[in-house]
Amino acid sequence: LIPSGGRLLLTGGVSTIEGAGGGGLVPWALIGGYGTRDEVGLNAYVTGVDTRDFTLASYGAALNVGNRLELSVARQNFNLREVGNALALGNRYTISQTILGAKVRLFGDAVLEQDSLIPQVAAGVQYKINDDQGVVGGALGLDRKSADFYLSATKIILSKSLLLNATVRLTKANQFGILGFGGIGGQDQDYQAQFEGSAAYLLTRKLAVGGEYRTKSNRLEGALGGTSFREEDAWDVFAAYALNRNVSLTVAYARLGQIALRRQDGAYVSLQIGF
Repeated sequence: LIPSGGRLLLTGGVSTIEGAGGGGLVPWALIGGYGTRDEVGLNAYVTGVDTRDFTLASYGAALNVGNRLELSVARQNFNLREVGNALALGNRYTISQTILGAKVRLFGDAVLEQDSLIPQVAAGVQYKINDDQGVVGGALGLDRKSADFYLSATKIILSKSLLLNATVRLTKANQFGILGFGGIGGQDQDYQAQFEGSAAYLLTRKLAVGGEYRTKSNRLEGALGGTSFREEDAWDVFAAYALNRNVSLTVAYARLGQIALRRQDGAYVSLQIGF
């Protein structure tokens, strides 16, 4: 790999729980890492989210090619902890999925084009493969494979130390894909458009704070005749610190909305290493 590092600290974002470069929940139009148009870079990350009833562990890697193309892979393990016993699945039952992602910068440069009002715009796809045949494919009878498509626009205003991002996602996913895709019994298979937004403020050259909001569809609540599978929007507030060009640490308070029993909120911690 050609050593990367031609961009400003934190302008490549960190890794989302789905592997793409951006915030913790929302992909940005920025290509992850610090590689410029003449460089190739590689990022690896590990993330843990601990809520009232569940834990989510996510890890993966992303390849940055010429600050134009990003290829990513992520693995998610959603642990039901004691809820598994209540659902007769066993203590610490885990639902896992793999996410293969690609993102391409279409036009604009959020860092270099400071005199332009045009943001950097990128298009991406995330192909999700849910492994669970017991709950997702069995008891719920949901699809276990599907693709999300998204378009992101990101603007960095260096004079104000501010980053703004808006993403529109077409998806069939329930709870990010952890509860499969589409509706019960092959119903409600249409893609739904969801909005995702991020804002970040650079307090110092190495420290950024911000927040994110991500809407989610609610396909399963009515189909199951109750509120147990109601799906609500998710949001977080975060702080990201770049120890150096190779290592960054993100901590956040995340609220993922209702998942099964009640609303889930808790701590989010992510470590990213890049070259």
